[in-house]
Amino acid sequence: MSLDMKNILTHLQHPNSPKDYQEVDEPDAIKVSEYWSRKSNQSQSPNISFELFPPRSSSAKKSLKKVCQELSTINPEYFSVTFGALGSSQNDTLDTIIDLSKDTEIPITPHLTCTGIDTKQVADLLDEYIVRGIKQIMVLKGDYPKTIIKKGDFAYANEMVEFIKENYLNMDILVAAYPEKHPHSSCVRKDIDFFVEKVNAGADKAITQYFYNIDAYFHFVDEIQKRNIDIPITPGIMPITNYDQLMHFSKICGAEIPAWILNKLKLYKNDLNSLIEFGEDVVSEMCLKLKDNGVSNFHFYSLNKAEPTMSIVKRIT
Repeated sequence: MSLDMKNILTHLQHPNSPKDYQEVDEPDAIKVSEYWSRKSNQSQSPNISFELFPPRSSSAKKSLKKVCQELSTINPEYFSVTFGALGSSQNDTLDTIIDLSKDTEIPITPHLTCTGIDTKQVADLLDEYIVRGIKQIMVLKGDYPKTIIKKGDFAYANEMVEFIKENYLNMDILVAAYPEKHPHSSCVRKDIDFFVEKVNAGADKAITQYFYNIDAYFHFVDEIQKRNIDIPITPGIMPITNYDQLMHFSKICGAEIPAWILNKLKLYKNDLNSLIEFGEDVVSEMCLKLKDNGVSNFHFYSLNKAEPTMSIVKRIT
């Protein structure tokens, strides 16, 4: 399959380039180009991190071990490990952290969700994590399973952020950001309000939901800067490897797939090799465009696979 890179760049081009920002009269807003130029050196290789999820079988555990060995070769900033609601899935996160720590010295960032968990459980987990050298946590509201009975002590992520910051001052806290609005939010403005609440509660950094429209990312950064929010906002990057899976994930999280990408994906739906090649090109060029505009951190949703994430990372570093 032959792909016109110039065509991809045209689609991914952020309309408000640094030149455009200089021509816009917005005295009260910090311009995106100015903001990111202070944050990073564009000539440097970006900082990379990977999300993993706890494996459910012995074969999956062996596979994840190999994946982490491969991903570790590029010396990522950290691995994050997702956290389920209630019961054994919460224990799976700790078990995965213990297993990974045996094979890698890469720092690990556990996820914590508000679903069905109380302050004592959070404190016990954080105490355990601190003993194991964990210095950073990802706090999420999480989605309640239909069968859940226990609601827990935290209704929203900002409440857990505040609890952790008050009781574990040295723990860095990551939170989620939604450039295209959280699917449960009624409007973009309220979604920005919720994000500001998390930062004001003590969040140190944020990772975005994945996106394929870089305008959404830059617009989000613009909006939070107008609210005097000045924390790193790392783009979350989802490689494209499976048509049906991507459609399912995007429907759940509200990520928009631009029409030109969607049309190509439909064309390659039954041609897996072409779909993966096209997806790798699109995601790589999107990351390069973000990098060209000063973004210096990328968080990849690896889906517990080394490829095509490794290939994309090599193209942007």
